[in-house]
Amino acid sequence: YGPWGRPDMALFLFTNAIRKGVPIDVYNKGAMVRDFTYIDDIVEGVIRVLDKTATPNPDFDPLNPDPGSSKAPYRVFNIGNGNPTPLMDYIGALEDALGMKAEKNMMPMQPGDVPATSSDTTELKAWVGFAPNTDVRDGVARFVDWYISYYGRNDQA
Repeated sequence: YGPWGRPDMALFLFTNAIRKGVPIDVYNKGAMVRDFTYIDDIVEGVIRVLDKTATPNPDFDPLNPDPGSSKAPYRVFNIGNGNPTPLMDYIGALEDALGMKAEKNMMPMQPGDVPATSSDTTELKAWVGFAPNTDVRDGVARFVDWYISYYGRNDQA
């Protein structure tokens, strides 16, 4: 999440709706946990990974493969916040940043959705010494600052 994010994602939709006084749909009655990752942390993680080339494993056995290894020089990392946040805390951070309360439609769980997601950044931290660390309250406030500077105080997306 962050500036220039997809307008069909929760933070953008919620911000626009709250500013217009339109209710937001909160699925699973708010009992959701997500690993919200601020865009600057994603960029930092990608840059650090690009600066450190992976090496092939000469002992890789294709008959008994280790999914974390290969003869090819590549590595796969989770670049996520690693600090799952309850959806209601995320909405609360947005309300605080906007100085407005959201009208919430508490909805049931959507088919195919899951109540919690999170990332494990252990390998990323071990490989490049970095793990995303932007606090949700700070990231949401930075998004709101951008949103207002881009769309204006009275104009909504």
